[in-house]
Amino acid sequence: MNDLNLSGDSPKYVTTSVSDGVATITMNRPDKLNGWTMEMMDAFKEAFIKADSHQDVKAIIFTGNGSYYSAGVNLGGTIKVMHPKALKKMIVDHNQKLFEAFLLCKKPILVAVNGPAIGASVTSATLCNGVIASENATFSTPFAALGIVPEGCSSIHFARLMGEQNAQRMLGKEGWKPTAKEAHDAGLIQGVFPEDKLKEEALKIAKEWVANGEERKFLAGSELDELLRVNAEESVALADAFLGAAFMKEQGRFLWSKKKHAPAAVFYSLWALRPLWSRLM
Repeated sequence: MNDLNLSGDSPKYVTTSVSDGVATITMNRPDKLNGWTMEMMDAFKEAFIKADSHQDVKAIIFTGNGSYYSAGVNLGGTIKVMHPKALKKMIVDHNQKLFEAFLLCKKPILVAVNGPAIGASVTSATLCNGVIASENATFSTPFAALGIVPEGCSSIHFARLMGEQNAQRMLGKEGWKPTAKEAHDAGLIQGVFPEDKLKEEALKIAKEWVANGEERKFLAGSELDELLRVNAEESVALADAFLGAAFMKEQGRFLWSKKKHAPAAVFYSLWALRPLWSRLM
């Protein structure tokens, strides 16, 4: 079963292996901090679908290669200039389908966070059966700093996992970025291991799941129907925030500071012309 190909035509972005009923899907762009470009997201979504539909796969491990788990969604590489209504629809659909890839997977998923995790890579992890992390991992959801709203069902799910106070510390202006130990103590994740033991421990846990017939379920008692509804609502709110002047100006400034002049120009153009195109929404 080790030769089962789950990565399709995208081994550049993800690698896959299967052992004793466990499919391991590994993000494989360490030079880009495993950032979620459209290509990366398409690649791991395809791997999830194939693992979910293969009868010999009983559990899934999702992890990253390199020093980062994931730097999150690459906004500069996903938002393009188009008609405002089309752009809003694209943002809504893109965000909703991204998290549905996790929510609708029928096989139990264990996320092994091998380093810093940011944004959607954090919120999506909490929609799986369990999350473990290496000691060097950190968890950041800087939505308030970006001028956007929570996504990935975090508006309700974070408080259930770690209490309202800690949820607001992460999602609000404080921008709390817990270490692996702090995240474990708060209830965001369920285990912490030495960096060089993480994947070994993940495989051990997943094989125990296979042996015990672990089923797909959600943490903190959340239910699929509610999470799907919240994801759809958050996706609309997120699109509205993305199309706001404050977010566009900040993204342009940030990307320019990183010498990513072409995507920065896109955001600056959208920001400057917003008084005109916003009438078309």
